[in-house]
Amino acid sequence: MMKIALIGATGNAGSRILAELSRRGHAVTAIARNPQKVPALPGVTPVKADADDVAGLVTAIKGHDAVISSVHFTASDPHKLIAAVREAKAPRYLVVGGAGSLEVAPGVKLIDTPQFPEIYRAEATAGGVFLDLLRQQSDLDWTYLSPAAVFVPGERTGKFRLGRDQLLSNDKGSNISFEDYAIALADEIEKPAHSRQRFTVGY
Repeated sequence: MMKIALIGATGNAGSRILAELSRRGHAVTAIARNPQKVPALPGVTPVKADADDVAGLVTAIKGHDAVISSVHFTASDPHKLIAAVREAKAPRYLVVGGAGSLEVAPGVKLIDTPQFPEIYRAEATAGGVFLDLLRQQSDLDWTYLSPAAVFVPGERTGKFRLGRDQLLSNDKGSNISFEDYAIALADEIEKPAHSRQRFTVGY
């Protein structure tokens, strides 16, 4: 059993990650602005904190084996999140990433393709900035997990592929469910294989 802090525990991805970690018997501190929305699950302790409040985050995440950040990039400041993780001396930091910075061809990112939806551009751009900032950290054990292009509710199948910096796709497009993404992230926490790296998951 590990002690894990999850920032953004009530979001689309966060709630599935929370359920997966609980299912595996970990002790999870579920951090949210509205902790009353955190579901009652085994091993889960709701805590109120805001991603913008560095001091509050430090208090909430101190003493954990790993910290997961599952918050919208446009609604948070990566400098503050990284500062809190560093100040709390968290051994590992895992970030729910975005797909926009993945390559679809050598030197061509998904966000730079003509078909990239304009509605997601700001979020994807901010996600790329976060990844670049993590890559500059020499004293932080971080991992950034990018989902496939289509990241939606679905089934928990446990059948998916992992990649590095290239977008994963098949004959049905580039897809991953929140549920299977949560499995991939939990696997990485339990058996670290991508220290100071970005990797991706898709079908």
